[in-house]
Amino acid sequence: MGITKHIPNTITSMNLICGALGVIFTFKGQLDLAFYMMLTAAVCDFLDGFAARMLKAYSPMGKELDSLADLISFGLLPSLMLHRRLIEGGMTGFWAYLPLIIVVFSALRLAKFNVDDRQSENFLGLPTPACAMWCGSLIYAADHGVMSMAGLLHDRYIILIASVVLALLLVSEIPMFSLKFKKGSSYNRLRISFIAVVALFALATFILRINWSYIILVTFTAYILMNVLTPLLTPRK
Repeated sequence: MGITKHIPNTITSMNLICGALGVIFTFKGQLDLAFYMMLTAAVCDFLDGFAARMLKAYSPMGKELDSLADLISFGLLPSLMLHRRLIEGGMTGFWAYLPLIIVVFSALRLAKFNVDDRQSENFLGLPTPACAMWCGSLIYAADHGVMSMAGLLHDRYIILIASVVLALLLVSEIPMFSLKFKKGSSYNRLRISFIAVVALFALATFILRINWSYIILVTFTAYILMNVLTPLLTPRK
């Protein structure tokens, strides 16, 4: 296989570098750039798996490296971004560090995923990239939006509550669908509904000329709500 076997791990390493750069930008207060690095890391996270499947270059090391990179890009980075926003909002002391529970619970979630053979088709608990994208897009939308998001985010207690809820969802046993369609899967209808909702909102966003970050925010808000509410609204047999 030669050098091609190293391509997926190289892409994963780029994910890690983007996450590390995002952390640096966060410490500098450049949250916009930090969010761009998170988005780039997410692209790399998608491409490394795609490359591994195309090249048939799976390896135990690649699986572990992927989790380590995700912990930085989608665990540490979003928790620090929320922490930074609390500091900017004037919060000090213990509560300003509460968002760091996201990186701890992200580590638990990633470790669980690596040893849990029940998550071959779908996930149990909120995937770390989804958690990170929600956090990052919330901050970016608040700074560039046209709605009342900025005022909402300036209520620092929203960040504290969201940090706790997201942390619990990361390690929950709630089934979360992946976007990989499989023949006969009971989740295919839910996947189609999710894609339809996102497509309609994306169209509305372009028509109304709303900042693009709202597409990401609504996408992952819808993803979380659909997964959490579906078991509650589905009649038990």
